[in-house]
Amino acid sequence: MAAPAILPMTPSLSSYIQSLKQSSVEASTENLITLLKRRHIRQPHSCALATAHLLLRAMHTNKSNDPATLIDHAKRIGRRLVSAQPRQLIVGNIVRRVLGMMRDEAESWKRDCGMMSDAGSDDTRPHTPPHGGFHNLARLPTHPGGALEKLSHLDSLERPSFTGHVTAAPALPGTSMFNLLSYPPESTDPNSPISVSRGEPDTSDDKPRDYRGEVFDGIKEILEELNQANDQIAAYALDHIHSNEVILTHTASTTVQKFLLKAAAKRKFSVIQVESYPNNHDDTHATVTGIRSGDEERLTPEAFQKPLIAQGITVILIPDSAVFALMSQVNKVILGTDCVLANGGLVAAAGTRLIANAAKAHKTPVVVVSGVYKLSPVYPFDQQSLVEYGDPSAVLPYEDGELVDHHLMW
Repeated sequence: MAAPAILPMTPSLSSYIQSLKQSSVEASTENLITLLKRRHIRQPHSCALATAHLLLRAMHTNKSNDPATLIDHAKRIGRRLVSAQPRQLIVGNIVRRVLGMMRDEAESWKRDCGMMSDAGSDDTRPHTPPHGGFHNLARLPTHPGGALEKLSHLDSLERPSFTGHVTAAPALPGTSMFNLLSYPPESTDPNSPISVSRGEPDTSDDKPRDYRGEVFDGIKEILEELNQANDQIAAYALDHIHSNEVILTHTASTTVQKFLLKAAAKRKFSVIQVESYPNNHDDTHATVTGIRSGDEERLTPEAFQKPLIAQGITVILIPDSAVFALMSQVNKVILGTDCVLANGGLVAAAGTRLIANAAKAHKTPVVVVSGVYKLSPVYPFDQQSLVEYGDPSAVLPYEDGELVDHHLMW
């Protein structure tokens, strides 16, 4: 009996994450570059998850515990991913986020290693107790940072001890202003005997920190934050959506959908869904009717399965040309975005600016819901470089060869 044929998996986010365990880091990087270039993974949330999972895999397979080596490895992978899809700013955001976390962990790791080195040094000279007048600073132990290496000749002078009408105790060596920050103050009785502390190494935790493990945990926290971003945004839905309101939204944004569904649990309102033809109208129809499209990443996460109409929300689907005519009946506009730029601008689906201008003309408030991972430090000096031109065959099919040949397609 012939074995059943194994069908290849459709290139998507889930298939890519599953392939990470069997593939090397180099092969996984090339695979993700291909998926980004071919737009098999194109949603911001999916791109962020794929990038974070690849960096997690890279840190897991790299056995080095040297911060410089791991940071350089992550930088090389990040450069290749960003150059594969420069307009997808989310990839660069995640790479910068991971590199920033790695640099912070590297600084903490270096400080801990320095403290362990200082604790392990055999310094048997007595520490200066916090008492009394002046003494010869040349006898003080040298600070590791070299702050007490160079002293003025005035600092080497000793001051005679003060005596009163009663017998004074021997003058105790005091603490100079130079080392006030070097030794913690202690509340010791002046008449009590001086206790001499020895520089003995701390054996409580003499093992160096696992820097690679810290980075591994940090990337896991970023992944957890990405998975919880939409739920955290939806928690504020009741503060913005009130009963009997008319909400206008655009495209099939998962963040906006969860935002509306959270409010629909306790509020009754109506939603006007703009069709966003021809780029996202298929996804919009699938969102309204509950019929899912073939691209599974467009309606993630898995917890969000129910369409808007299943929650009792009145949904009205309109074409883009009817936005201005219906804006006077709208109480609030809620939009999603692909990225938030440094100047507050948005990289969003085509037609978003039309809706924003119509809302401005009618004095209608506009609310943009976005996760923190979509905040980008990039400033749009060249706005045209951020525009991505889609497939024109959705408007004018290529079968009409004679008509297409005589027109410039954008």
